[in-house]
Amino acid sequence: MSILIDEKTRLLVQGITGGEGSFHTRRCIDYGTKVVAGVTPGKGGTKMDEVPVFNTVERAVAETGANTSIIFVPAAFAADAILEAADAGIPLIVCITEGIPTLDMVMVSNYLKQKGARLIGPNCPGLLSAGKCKVGIMSGDIFLKGNVGVVSRSGTLTYEAVSQLTTLGIGQTTCIGLGGDPIIGTVFIDALELFQKDPDTEAVVLIGEIGGNQEQRAAEFIKSKMTKPVVAFVAGASAPPGRRMGHAGAIITGASGRAQDKMDALAAVGVTITKSPAEIGSTMQQVLGSKKSKKKR
Repeated sequence: MSILIDEKTRLLVQGITGGEGSFHTRRCIDYGTKVVAGVTPGKGGTKMDEVPVFNTVERAVAETGANTSIIFVPAAFAADAILEAADAGIPLIVCITEGIPTLDMVMVSNYLKQKGARLIGPNCPGLLSAGKCKVGIMSGDIFLKGNVGVVSRSGTLTYEAVSQLTTLGIGQTTCIGLGGDPIIGTVFIDALELFQKDPDTEAVVLIGEIGGNQEQRAAEFIKSKMTKPVVAFVAGASAPPGRRMGHAGAIITGASGRAQDKMDALAAVGVTITKSPAEIGSTMQQVLGSKKSKKKR
């Protein structure tokens, strides 16, 4: 199995006729994703390759049965694009756009709770279900179908972790890039809950970073509800307080935002911590080997 997306996903691309939208739409199609519609106001009735383009999300959903949306809309209009997708009844919305004003996302977050829609991002690489479906900008070439889930706040380290796992022959179920902004839709505990319920996911790689308290909240969830092993890496151990590292969400604004405090919280609930990003794959290999040994006893 996989979480959130699979072969039944019917993808709609908001901003499909733009440079990034068209490029990544083609990459999603190449991976096997069913892209059924695109939306660009003013270009309804045209096509991007063989994908029909509509003026509104509502019309696209009505005519194609799209059940997932990915957004490649400029930051100034991205919040409205998210709201439009939610109003059209799309249950899963993936926003790649970065630079959306924080106040816009406060409003969007509250509205999505009322609508019951799930948002991945913004400022994220999206998600990919290995061998099944790609909704985002991740390179499908590095993935291998298997039994390890990956969830990350860092786009670059997501690719590094997946590449290491695949090189070692350790396949993945689903990989989720949560996004690097202060306010995002789906957080660690949401993803961990989905992986915990997925019968095919045997273990999880969690990649955190400085800023916020997502990792501490994840530790609380792991302690009370997670039965599957988790390997974690937290980036930014040498980051000075008050300095942004990489993106808007990676900034230490209090004690809970420091990398060491996050690692301590996760280690305290049994998570296997790796202090080097180069050892994420080998650490998971050891954890899975230990799990198999215990089963044989």
